[in-house]
Amino acid sequence: MDATAPRELLRLVTCGSVDDGKSTLLGRMLFDAGLLHDDDIARLGDPPDFSRLLDGLAIEHEQGITIDVAYRYVATARRDFIIADCPGHAEYTRNMATGASTASVALVLVDARKGVLTQTRRHSWICALFGIRRVLLVVNKMDLVDFDAARFDAIESEYRELAAAVGIAEVTAVPVSATAGDNVVRRSENMPWYAGATVLDWLETVPVEQVDLDRSMRLPIQRVHRNGQDFRGYDGNLVAGRLRVGDRVVVLPSGQRSRIRSLYVAGKPADEARQGQAVTVTLADHIDVARGDLLAPVDAPTDCADQFSAHLLWLAETPLLPGRLYGLRLASSSAVARVTAIRHKIDVDSQEPLPATRLAMNEVARIHLSLDRPIAWEPYAQSRELGGFILVDRQSGQTVACGTIDFALRRAANIHWQDLAIDRAARAASLQQRPRCLWFTGLSGAGKSTIANLVEQQLHAGGRHTILLDGDNVRHGLNRDLGFTQEDRVENIRRVAEVAKLMNDAGLIVLVSFISPFRSERRMARELLGEDSFVEVFVDAPLEVCEARDSKGLYAKARAGQLRNFTGIDSPYEPPASPELHLHNHGQPPENLAQEVLRYLEQGSGG
Repeated sequence: MDATAPRELLRLVTCGSVDDGKSTLLGRMLFDAGLLHDDDIARLGDPPDFSRLLDGLAIEHEQGITIDVAYRYVATARRDFIIADCPGHAEYTRNMATGASTASVALVLVDARKGVLTQTRRHSWICALFGIRRVLLVVNKMDLVDFDAARFDAIESEYRELAAAVGIAEVTAVPVSATAGDNVVRRSENMPWYAGATVLDWLETVPVEQVDLDRSMRLPIQRVHRNGQDFRGYDGNLVAGRLRVGDRVVVLPSGQRSRIRSLYVAGKPADEARQGQAVTVTLADHIDVARGDLLAPVDAPTDCADQFSAHLLWLAETPLLPGRLYGLRLASSSAVARVTAIRHKIDVDSQEPLPATRLAMNEVARIHLSLDRPIAWEPYAQSRELGGFILVDRQSGQTVACGTIDFALRRAANIHWQDLAIDRAARAASLQQRPRCLWFTGLSGAGKSTIANLVEQQLHAGGRHTILLDGDNVRHGLNRDLGFTQEDRVENIRRVAEVAKLMNDAGLIVLVSFISPFRSERRMARELLGEDSFVEVFVDAPLEVCEARDSKGLYAKARAGQLRNFTGIDSPYEPPASPELHLHNHGQPPENLAQEVLRYLEQGSGG
């Protein structure tokens, strides 16, 4: 072979249910193919435990399972491999999704004794979700079923039905015993009825996805590169096509146009760059380009949108609640995202759609997604880089979901902001006051409405124009269709925040008295109304005090199990971390606390 010729690289992911033998299969394959170093062989022990090669975490050795994604870089005479050995337990599905998102083929292992299990179905669905269309079905532990051909045929038939249902186009099945090495690298004498390829043969000959240089160029901007006073470059990884000096490009989503003035690959000047290369470009015109923008050819721009239909795999222990805000990351772009609807979740066993109002960990659903700004995108089936995204919890920074875009929703395509002659400032000036939103939060019975009423009376007496939005009152009208589940509470606060913003725009001082138990939704309200307008007032009273004040008997009903999802009893309250005002409503008259609020407004020119 020509040692200087470029080598093919195959990325593969191994998946299946726990104890199906994924790590053992890979370890055995590397051992039999002579691809292990002496220190690797020494780690196998006597008798050899091939799974030890990839189960790299100490806790995995103790429990005998794979938890993390173990990567192995392997080179045979024919090609190079990056192997992702993924965990089989359901609670580690997020790790399996990580491995599948970069792989082009999958090895799906099935225990010959157990057949196709729920986790096999879940992993196969996730492989299909992330664009894997070729699967090697490895029916392992054939020695434990006496190398029964009928058993192998039955599992193969069942899996082919599953593959067809989830969208996997090509399945090759091979019977193996990973422990003994049957059909892993060498053909098995115990299964003369099987005439197909071994595992290694298949991996070395399965077609590798080729780089398509005829695709339209796509360059997500990762960094603005300043080198001295006169150099302004834009760094990024070329995810599609080729780029040349002199090419005319459009910057998305702004739509500005320019020409490639210079191009650098690996820090050196170049006339051309190809897909997969990290590049720096400079433009002929001084235009505004920032991280998250996308460069595309002027004659073949990609689409920009802010609403999408997508598939989502939920990864967090806390459920997905429609309406809650998350951070979205797609290529180098970022946005604030809200799942506006769960169209249906998907049963991993039957692939049937199921109704859902929330998603639990490891559940998959088709959703509608709304962003706070348009981004450049492409369907995931066309581009993994511009169609795959993650959602991030904006408080903890943890990744809570990964998803794939199917298509854009055109609901807002023809809706534009109407310029109004009379704006917020004009209305506020006519009323001679500064619009504010006083957001009173706390447990039921803490005294929110009482204090808010007193504050409004004093503001009204001083000639201020106000409106009080009380939780119970709003639920008689605008929000009468909402209950008290976490999903409904999120939507309850979203609607009230939108109303408060409209009233602020009208120049009013708005007082909102809602339990609003979740920090995420109070943060959403703050961002919507603006930092200069939003005043969080935490009315703090011990739970036992709130119960003693409860003239409606709600706490008693909740403790008796007659009132579900009651904040403080069977539904959590997340107290504010740093409210503008913290009112301790225990042991002093509410009139004194109302005066604290008024003093705060006077000091901030709010009254």
